[in-house]
Amino acid sequence: MAEEKMLTVRQAAAFLGISEKAVIDLSDKGLIPAYKVGGVYLRFKKEQLKGINLSPEVLTQAQAGDTAGKFSSGLRGIKDRVVDFFYFNDFYFLCLIICLALLFIVLKT
Repeated sequence: MAEEKMLTVRQAAAFLGISEKAVIDLSDKGLIPAYKVGGVYLRFKKEQLKGINLSPEVLTQAQAGDTAGKFSSGLRGIKDRVVDFFYFNDFYFLCLIICLALLFIVLKT
């Protein structure tokens, strides 16, 4: 079963029908769930964005900054963090395994 890739800010903005700046503001305020990749790049899960209520009040809260936020990436469990770590770094692990296998073959002969 293939795992669905996460959405970028541009893709999330198109999905929600709002501007990219609004998506970034909403994620900064915690009104929509977002994940940071490498501490810089924002990513979003499509299934989580489907249930978001983007009423005018929510957009006003994001612009005013008067909310503590519904979602917090700091409250995620250790299992979610480990899964995300392997999800975003799978290429590096594959390269490491290939390099170790080649090193083993070279040193064995």
